[in-house]
Amino acid sequence: MTVPGYLAVDSGGSGLRVAVGVPGRAPAAQRESREPVRTGARGIDPAHLMAQLVPLARASAAEAGVDELGTAVVGAAGFATLGDALRAELPAALARELGVRHVALAADAVTAYVGALGPSPGAVLAAGTGLVAVGTDLTAWRRADGWGHLLGDCGSGAWIGRAGLEAALRAHDGRDGGSAPLLTCAEEQFGPVRGLPGLLYPRSDRPAVLASFAPRVAACADHDPVAAGILRAAARHMAESVAAVCPADGHPRVALTGGLFRLGEPLLTPLREELASRVPQARRVPAEGDPLHGSVRIASDLAAGRLTLPSDPVMLSVAPAQGD
Repeated sequence: MTVPGYLAVDSGGSGLRVAVGVPGRAPAAQRESREPVRTGARGIDPAHLMAQLVPLARASAAEAGVDELGTAVVGAAGFATLGDALRAELPAALARELGVRHVALAADAVTAYVGALGPSPGAVLAAGTGLVAVGTDLTAWRRADGWGHLLGDCGSGAWIGRAGLEAALRAHDGRDGGSAPLLTCAEEQFGPVRGLPGLLYPRSDRPAVLASFAPRVAACADHDPVAAGILRAAARHMAESVAAVCPADGHPRVALTGGLFRLGEPLLTPLREELASRVPQARRVPAEGDPLHGSVRIASDLAAGRLTLPSDPVMLSVAPAQGD
């Protein structure tokens, strides 16, 4: 008897990643696109997602030798706040186009969590250009920050880069709190700092441009107290978000995931100290996998009827079976 396969999807800022396999086994085929799914007045656009997903899924299923896709899990950036149209339309669209009967839709913070820690209590801090912390005691999800670079993402790459550029501008003006090394770095990377407002403010990718300066802040931290202070403040913000979502009972695990941690010890050393102070009950562990790995884990458990993660309309939503 043929075992129905699973479709696991990670929809992020750089496009779609898709994996197809059989429950209980690693994916047999993977594909990706380079085009992020559009958002509009209705939030994340389900038609645009499906237009990219269907050919990727069909090609992956053919490569994997999977004749039937019984289960699909879609993890999407922005799902918690922009996912209403996906919740309303995606289960039926997946059934119509791919024959999928069982669908779970998740915030990318949830798939990052499950990829890092699996279905166990704890907290995950996902930090790159932006930043979000998510935790669970397996009865409910808790989320902290992830509000974007204008309202939050405190401690993120964009936050560190903006703080570094502010210190550079303070040095340019002769104000307190300025950093001459960061001013030099800023002018090497962006040109004369008088031009920064014109360079940054009109850009739709402003968070990424700000985050591109974070490595320069880290590079200055060993000889510049202002840069070191920025990273210490970032670590404090990160630990505050972890503390807000981490289960208080037992010895929950905490994992870090995301490209920002490639900044290395200038950030990791103060972060370890802040976590030890704010969540002393937690155990730091390496992340086991990434968000696509998390989608695969959820799909395997959903297909086997053993999904133990808490359901939540904006974090992890399991749709009624299609075709019943």
